[in-house]
Amino acid sequence: MSLYLKQQDTRSDLQEKISKDLQERARQKAKQLDRPDGVDDSRFVEGTKQTTSLAWAWVLIGLVIIGIVIWIIISLLS
Repeated sequence: MSLYLKQQDTRSDLQEKISKDLQERARQKAKQLDRPDGVDDSRFVEGTKQTTSLAWAWVLIGLVIIGIVIWIIISLLS
């Protein structure tokens, strides 16, 4: 019976330690909320511009080129 109680005591100590660690991590994470997100605030975003409204045309041109290449390969193999 004493071994069972000893196991329970050890388990509760471990649970308390884990709980304290999780609380400390939560506190540290709460402090980091004011930091920049690292994407919009990064320096590598400077000098870039957003995609224009003609992006769909470039995608369409790319698909047509891929289709032509596949058609040529199929016609050469047959």
